[in-house]
Parts: sequence; structure tokens; C-alpha cells
Amino acid sequence: MSDDEQWYYCVADGSVRQGKESRGLDRMGPYPDRATAQRALEIAAERNRAADQADRDWND
Repeated sequence: MSDDEQWYYCVADGSVRQGKESRGLDRMGPYPDRATAQRALEIAAERNRAADQADRDWND
């Protein structure tokens, strides 16, 4: 799948776009489909929680 066919979340305005329309600093992704890209912030929060837990486990 080319970059133009994948989905991205734009943090500048909260939109979901297919292809690299947003500048790199504003773009999260790529994601395989629109629904997943719409969950970009939720996915990032889940990953952050998991990484924080892994750090706590490592330090204990």
C-alpha cells in the first residue's frame, strides 16, 4: 500500500486524510483505514500508558 493510499490524522485541525496532505510535524500515521486514523489520539494514549507501565515494571 502506497503512502497516498494510507490514512493519517492531522493534529493541527483534527481531520483525517488519505495521503500525506498535512505537513510531517502535524501528521500521525500511517494507519490502514479511516476508522483507525480517527482513533489516532486514543491509540497514542494507550501506547503511552503501556510504555509508562513497562517503565514502572522495569524500575520495580
